[in-house]
Amino acid sequence: MQHSPKFLELVTGAKKRVKEMTIQELRQRQAAGERLEFVDIREDNEWTAGHPAGARHMGRGIIERDIEQTVPDNSTMIVLMCGGGFRSALSADSLQNMGYTNVWSLAGGWRAWKDAKLPEEKG
Repeated sequence: MQHSPKFLELVTGAKKRVKEMTIQELRQRQAAGERLEFVDIREDNEWTAGHPAGARHMGRGIIERDIEQTVPDNSTMIVLMCGGGFRSALSADSLQNMGYTNVWSLAGGWRAWKDAKLPEEKG
């Protein structure tokens, strides 16, 4: 996908302020039983077409509105995933501005998940 220069500039700024986690790091943390919220922030149609097994869906358009109800403890580890890691960086930056202290953007997003042939669900 070709992104506009202003969008890429926004993402670059956000990525300087947020932490990124690799798929391998996420899987290790999940296997170790670490308490975390794995949130797919893609659009509804993207989620329905396929998403990581065990992920929660909260689209980028509503995450700031609904996060406090879903994850009231702002120290909870939250790992955000989008298609490639750009929208998740923007959302992680936004959640940090809301006071969440342990927010991560999943590097590579859904494309990396699929490339790793990890479990997925549809619907």
